[in-house]
Amino acid sequence: MQIYKAHILFTEHSDRFEVFENGYLAVDNGIVKGVYKTLPESLRNEHVTDFGDKLLIPAMCDMHVHAPQYRNQGIAMDLELLPWLDNYTFPEESKYRDIKYAERMYRRFVRDVWRFGTMRTVAFATIHKDSTRLLMNLFNEAGMGALVGKVDMNRNSPDTLTETVEDAVRDNEELIAEFNHDGALVRPIITPRFVPSCTPEMLTACGELAKRHNLHVQSHLSENTGEIAWVSELEPDSANYGDAYNKYGLFGQTPTIMAHCVWTDGEELQLMKRNGVMVAHCPTSNFNLSSGMAPIRRFLNEGIPVGLGSDISGGHDLSIFRMMVYAIQVSKMQYQKDKSKAFLTLPEAFWIATKSAGRFFGKVGSFEPGYEFDALVIDDSQLNHDNYSLLHRIERFVYLGDDRNIVHRFCRGKEIAEPKI
Repeated sequence: MQIYKAHILFTEHSDRFEVFENGYLAVDNGIVKGVYKTLPESLRNEHVTDFGDKLLIPAMCDMHVHAPQYRNQGIAMDLELLPWLDNYTFPEESKYRDIKYAERMYRRFVRDVWRFGTMRTVAFATIHKDSTRLLMNLFNEAGMGALVGKVDMNRNSPDTLTETVEDAVRDNEELIAEFNHDGALVRPIITPRFVPSCTPEMLTACGELAKRHNLHVQSHLSENTGEIAWVSELEPDSANYGDAYNKYGLFGQTPTIMAHCVWTDGEELQLMKRNGVMVAHCPTSNFNLSSGMAPIRRFLNEGIPVGLGSDISGGHDLSIFRMMVYAIQVSKMQYQKDKSKAFLTLPEAFWIATKSAGRFFGKVGSFEPGYEFDALVIDDSQLNHDNYSLLHRIERFVYLGDDRNIVHRFCRGKEIAEPKI
């Protein structure tokens, strides 16, 4: 049993923080057993790790990131989605056939994910089996949780990123056999890049893989109006973009997350709701690629699950704390257009980034009993120069802090040291 003492804050509910000033948190075999204002008599003989005046909060979840685009972070921000893919993204991802290049970049990527306090990641890799395996092994080596997808694509792609359906199935099956085990911290996720890059045969194969192995699914949905028009041409029998995935078994038949959903509305939105499909909201990417503003308040009102994603390198920032800020700001712009759609509050954004997102991994993202202990210890002493309340301290950290304020990181109860690069 491990007992931690600190100022403990988390969001069991979306409308408020649970606050335990100088509270205690008990962890047994990586699982939270309880949070207490005073330590129970039954735990008085246990060793207490006292973090003093620091904040103890759940760790972050990045629900959509392209690991092989790490080198392109912060460049080519003056292009829309489709030319950005053709001129920057696809050439960079093609380099990952070289395992030495992949290791050099992926090690830096994993280290930076750690640096920003993200202990659970939903990541796209590339079509390359060996470099995908490498990324999964690096997450395992670091002790950080991840769902990693070998990307599948066989049309409208450069020759260097085009594969056969047979090769995609074989490579996925090999990674599934190696990594898809009960209790695994790093597991595969079925990853058709998006409808324009996958033939019906590829999408069918992906749906069958997900069903056969009961695997999670990730892809992109309704990010850009040009992309949506393209999908309607490629899939004329589908009622909408989401329906195109649905008919291939890739839209909630197993746990599914779709990135962006900027233009999701009407029947597509209702289909997401019925199928329990999660949205990965990526505000910086949506701004940088001129995609638009996702209707997050409507998703929440409809009961559609939402998490936050950095979407490197369409997005330029790996910090999920800053994604909270950007998500709030996007919602405030939408509020100016429609005052009936209330903008996000900080507790809501924090809940989206932790407990709401964490459900995709199981019982992750909260300090309620039975949840896995993924946590960050925050030293905000340089920000707390006028004795702020704990609620103001967490707000100031989210808006003003950075990775230098994170002094301890835990995943499944184990403290995670800085990964080697």
